[in-house]
Amino acid sequence: MTTALTLTACGSEEPDARAKGSGKETVPTVPASSAPASDGRPAVELPSDLSYTFDWPKTGDKERDAVLADSEQSIKAVDQAIVNQNALDKAYLYYYEGEAAAETQKFVQNYVDHKAGITGSYRFYAPEVSVDKDGTASLSYCEDQGKAFVKYLETGEIKKTEVTAKSYVIYHTSLKWDEDKGAWVIQKIVSQSGSTKCQP
Repeated sequence: MTTALTLTACGSEEPDARAKGSGKETVPTVPASSAPASDGRPAVELPSDLSYTFDWPKTGDKERDAVLADSEQSIKAVDQAIVNQNALDKAYLYYYEGEAAAETQKFVQNYVDHKAGITGSYRFYAPEVSVDKDGTASLSYCEDQGKAFVKYLETGEIKKTEVTAKSYVIYHTSLKWDEDKGAWVIQKIVSQSGSTKCQP
């Protein structure tokens, strides 16, 4: 079953860990640190215990590469909202609108409700991106959650979880070009855990 933001825990369940990145070791993992604001985009500042690998090679096409670049920032912006414990953090709301923004708000709020953050390495890979002439685009990609964990803020406890088939998630996003922002904005996002396409 494909549902919006599968990683969102339901009801009183605890939030699941998140991780993003690449099944390949060719791209170095670097500390998240901070990404300064550019071209009107919001700055994204993340703690040093988060690191990311994006095995998203450039396509050589200006528009498709822009979709990949903005999507990378949108992912980090959601994590900043979790770190800041703010379900209405301005950075992710810059990149998410409509249905995608509403689902992401619920996702972040689940962490806030449980006083939980995230830690570890995020890995993304296997992007497939297309851009249409009407100013819309689609992007699918895989996420490896095997090395990222939930961290409870009050106790400092890190919830270690075993790597299973569900550790591999596929995402499908629909985007549109926002002329005012000069950025690709996510309108819809759905995900499926245990994707055979994403498993090593």
